[in-house]
Amino acid sequence: MLEPLKRGLPPLDPAAVSGSASCALPTRFEAVRGARQFTRSTLDTWELGDRFDDVALVVSELVTNALRHALPDDTPQEPEPAVRLHLMHWTSRLVCAVRDPSHDRPAARGTEEDFAAESGRGLFLVESFSDSWGWHPLAGALHGKVVWALFRIRGEQ
Repeated sequence: MLEPLKRGLPPLDPAAVSGSASCALPTRFEAVRGARQFTRSTLDTWELGDRFDDVALVVSELVTNALRHALPDDTPQEPEPAVRLHLMHWTSRLVCAVRDPSHDRPAARGTEEDFAAESGRGLFLVESFSDSWGWHPLAGALHGKVVWALFRIRGEQ
């Protein structure tokens, strides 16, 4: 069974950030398509289009999980969006992070009977297609958590 990771990102030099992009997502499942489109255009801008398939799969799973598990049924439309996608690019790493208003830790299913289910494998896919992943609660005036996935790029070991 996969254990959810509660940890911050591995050390990344903020001065080495090559680019960052962020988008607010509506609290509807159509947001997954928008997140994929945003990811494609951002990766193309950063000349990382060759990583689109893996990154888009992970982004789709993280956004779907936020919409399915982190939002109450009566989530109001607030001035600050409830779900937000962040993409950050360093010279040798790419991070995708999804912020949501829930404080609940991500929970991965891992038993064999779950593998045959039509849903519930999202975090297994995140773990399989990214180099590492984790989550952390937001601090200060922000409420909720961030679930992130890291991808090594350009031959980093």
